[in-house]
Amino acid sequence: MQRVFFGSLKMASQEPDMVATDNRSIEKENHNSSSPKQLNDAEVVEVTNADYALALASGPKLNPTSLASIQLFLILLVAFMGSMSNGFDGQVMGAVNGMQQYLNYFSIPADEGGGVGTPTALIFGIYNIGSIVGVLVAGPVTDGRFGRRGGMFTGATIIVVGAIVITLAQSRAYLLGGRFVLGFGVSITATACPSYVVELSPPQWRGRLTGLFNTFYYAGSILCTGISIGTGRLASTTSWRAPLAIQIVPAGILVLFVWFLPESPRWLMSVDRKDEARRFLAKYHGNGDENAPLVLLQWKEFEEAIKLDASDKRWYDYTELFNTPNARYRTYMMLMMGFFGQWSGNGLGYFLTVLFGNAGVRSQDRRLVLNFVNTVISAIGASIGTSLSDTVARRKMWFWGTLASASTLVIVTGCTAKFGLEGSNNPDGANAAIAFIFLFGFVFSLAYTPLQALYPTECLAYNTRAKGMAMYSLAVSCAGLVGQYAGPIALQNISWRYYIVYVCWDLFECTMVWFFAVETKGRTLEELDEIFQSPNPVKASLAKQKITIVKKSDHVEMIQMDQHKEGLSPA
Repeated sequence: MQRVFFGSLKMASQEPDMVATDNRSIEKENHNSSSPKQLNDAEVVEVTNADYALALASGPKLNPTSLASIQLFLILLVAFMGSMSNGFDGQVMGAVNGMQQYLNYFSIPADEGGGVGTPTALIFGIYNIGSIVGVLVAGPVTDGRFGRRGGMFTGATIIVVGAIVITLAQSRAYLLGGRFVLGFGVSITATACPSYVVELSPPQWRGRLTGLFNTFYYAGSILCTGISIGTGRLASTTSWRAPLAIQIVPAGILVLFVWFLPESPRWLMSVDRKDEARRFLAKYHGNGDENAPLVLLQWKEFEEAIKLDASDKRWYDYTELFNTPNARYRTYMMLMMGFFGQWSGNGLGYFLTVLFGNAGVRSQDRRLVLNFVNTVISAIGASIGTSLSDTVARRKMWFWGTLASASTLVIVTGCTAKFGLEGSNNPDGANAAIAFIFLFGFVFSLAYTPLQALYPTECLAYNTRAKGMAMYSLAVSCAGLVGQYAGPIALQNISWRYYIVYVCWDLFECTMVWFFAVETKGRTLEELDEIFQSPNPVKASLAKQKITIVKKSDHVEMIQMDQHKEGLSPA
């Protein structure tokens, strides 16, 4: 086999015969007995990005228990409050919609599971209309003079105002107004917070940390659905006001602490504050060393990719999202995740109490308990998916998660149709429908919860990331509006048959992911530009190199051996 010298770097603080193990993009090759033993027992590995692999192998390994790492985790924890705020709304309305006290207070028509019909559709849908309007300011605010922190602060402040309004609502008009304001604020935090998290995260931890951001959705969900079990037994309006009021907490934490956080190093670089950006990279990505190989690699890529006069400096300019084939493919990937993430069946989550009613559960208290259990199970799935984000390829997780979602919904549909009707005498069949509702929540959350924040931010280039994420929020809001407006009406008119729509759509999604989704795992954010510029981004993203890493006493050498591409199959 032909071999060419690839490169070498001075050793930082590793023993000479050890290879860095925190690089999840490196897959060790199993050698047979005839494997060559020359080159000082050098290790042959398969990588997606040779420069990145060399930087990790030759530099100091990040210690997750070090003071700097703990500080970084606490910094990101504050940003996670943006996702937690969104999680409250995603589940609190589903819980409240199953409370007779709420339905009576606002004179909302209902079936045995909770509110349905046009009034419920408007109450749920107005949130997404607010999000759509919020998109107009989300990108410019996040790119503006106050940076990512300014976007997080603005969005969180608006969420606090909206939560206060709906908590104190005296009429349906108040409720609609408050939910519009909530959606407006969430649109801004949904733009600023994931951009901030992905830009602060070290490349080797990016999948887990950004996935964990979206997993905090369930921290809010579990809290509000748990509270609703207790408050749902109260006869007063406290039954539904208390869960709505809890939404103030995470947004309030973000408002109070955001200005104590460091700014994104990429934003600092874009406004020519290079010294601050370099210090951040050294502290949190290089164990305090400005000359650490990973710091030098990222710095070089920052200088090549981040433009000081790009469209992010002009609030009205969105052209860089569409003006080249590279940009259009990136935008297409982002939009695909935006729509698929809302139309894979998770939109039914707003109407879980109705679904449980369809499955034969007649007790309000039991429906609220089941809603809470489903949230916990979904959170477990999201946590497992997040832990795998730096190990499992994005395409595999997306494809198989969507296929599994379709499969579970098929069983939910069949069981509900046969055993969930009024007068059914088969409790085991109804329980099977409920079990597969839980299983759907688990597999959907395992795949989509980490990817919904991670994948679009990875696909977007720095100078378009904020406005691209604003457009992502627009796609999510439009998709959610369709689902949340159509859902109550469809459930009222065709009941369980509505699930069949999601099954068919999930199968279509699987086809699109198979042929068009680009793999982003194992690369720095800036290096993805080369992938999207290639004639076939999918094949380019799957290309890997076999290389030999040789550890010597004072430096690391890397020798490129060959290059190959994986097939399109996500298997």
